[in-house]
Amino acid sequence: MVHPGAIFGRLSRVSAHEEQATGGTESGRGGVDGPEQSGGGGHGAAGRKGHTGGDPVATLLVLGASGDLASRLLLPGLARLLVSDRDEDPAHGHGSSLQLVGAGSEDWDDDRWREVVTGAFADAQQHVDDDRPDGWEAACAVRDASRYQQVDVTDPEALNALLHSCTAPVAVYFALPPAVTAKACENLVGQELPESTRLVMEKPFGSDEASAHHLNEVVAQLVPEEHVHRVDHFLGTSAVLNVFGVRFANRLFEPTWNAGHVERVDVVYDEDLGLEGRARYYDRAGALKDMIQSHLLQVLAVLAMDAPASLDEREFRDRKAQVLRATRLAGTPAEASRRAVYTAGRMGDRDLPDYQAEDGVDPSRQTETLAEVVLHVDTWRWAGVPFRLRSGKGLGRARKEAVITFKPVPHLMGGLRGEARPTRMRLSFKPGTINLDLTVNAEGDPFDLEEATLSAQLGDSQLPAYGEVLAGVLDGDPLLSVRGDTAEDCWRILAPVIAAWEADEVPLETYPAGSDGPDPTDAFPVF
Repeated sequence: MVHPGAIFGRLSRVSAHEEQATGGTESGRGGVDGPEQSGGGGHGAAGRKGHTGGDPVATLLVLGASGDLASRLLLPGLARLLVSDRDEDPAHGHGSSLQLVGAGSEDWDDDRWREVVTGAFADAQQHVDDDRPDGWEAACAVRDASRYQQVDVTDPEALNALLHSCTAPVAVYFALPPAVTAKACENLVGQELPESTRLVMEKPFGSDEASAHHLNEVVAQLVPEEHVHRVDHFLGTSAVLNVFGVRFANRLFEPTWNAGHVERVDVVYDEDLGLEGRARYYDRAGALKDMIQSHLLQVLAVLAMDAPASLDEREFRDRKAQVLRATRLAGTPAEASRRAVYTAGRMGDRDLPDYQAEDGVDPSRQTETLAEVVLHVDTWRWAGVPFRLRSGKGLGRARKEAVITFKPVPHLMGGLRGEARPTRMRLSFKPGTINLDLTVNAEGDPFDLEEATLSAQLGDSQLPAYGEVLAGVLDGDPLLSVRGDTAEDCWRILAPVIAAWEADEVPLETYPAGSDGPDPTDAFPVF
């Protein structure tokens, strides 16, 4: 089987012939007359040109710099980007002139901040590219020149003064709770921000459709939409990006990628983990808002979208928006949703307590640790096909994949013994693999049927997901960012489920930790 990664390569790779043919940009896009941008030519958004997002970022300002997000994900992703950065002209690489500034309420000095950065950057040294041995030096230069400033991010004058102390363009990364991010943005309305400021926000974007719409209106008063990066790091994972190679670089699959041939689509993200110290956040969110409302709906959109003319941010995000606008719950919340919570059990080699007895959990919230919804995408391509999204914690095995189940053959000829099992394509997220389950002739007797699986490893990114996301931010390319209208649509799609669960109209089931989850039903069959 041909390696799909070899066919398509990485998301960012556009051949010289394609770039010549398209002139590097799509006609009618904002910013077409602006300067062509150069970024870290070999990976993710960094290697793409003709963006609408303006000049490359000069300063990355991290608000909430002392938090877990910054030290565990954001800074390590930045370090990997810096050490692997490849530009035909090294002087234009991300580390050539980037200023890193940390800010927060803690009374830190520059030395304390640099200790945090040093720890977060440490792992990147082993990923230095042999073709660019000076990558680690670039990362160290950014680290050594970084600084920290104590600030109340909800004080508009203090925050604006901090912004103006940075070299523009500034990317403001809100590594903060959503409510604090929203308050900071509201307080900046009416302030004069540095030219080409970018705002980078973590999910959840709002808490429902109305709050997401309000926040979009606030942000629109600060910067243009192409300067807003709503981060969903799932879109930066190589496994999700590899869907493009499988779908659009293989004529075999795309003609059958529709309601005429597909019986169902399942997107599953089951974790063999408990809370792992995240009770403060998770108990207020639950599996539905934490995983399905953001990550898995984005995966659905990528799986169900029509082929874009190019991997231009406008083309790509328009196609995703078309899918999400057409997506709705496949019935009433009682028919098309399910929620459950794990009870005490043994998971792997450890005992996991009842979720509602975990430290930091308020049992009265009735927070679910497993959520399932069935959706319909009302388009010509997908009418009538159920899309099941499921995510859960405390399960016996980790299962992170999208599964496309094709319809059975219309007729199985007489004389063949056995059952023609459904053809299934499994696109695994971690690790990135593709498995195609087929019915074939059995060994020994060619009239017997048996199941066989064709497997291939999908190409992996040289960057972690946050490295891919940051590459787009620093280059002013919003390709891997969630657009404002789709952020609202994701809340709209699940609004009936959220309301029904809050009204206790859908029972909260239970399952033992370490099991496969609640018993299957006709509405939520096992496959």
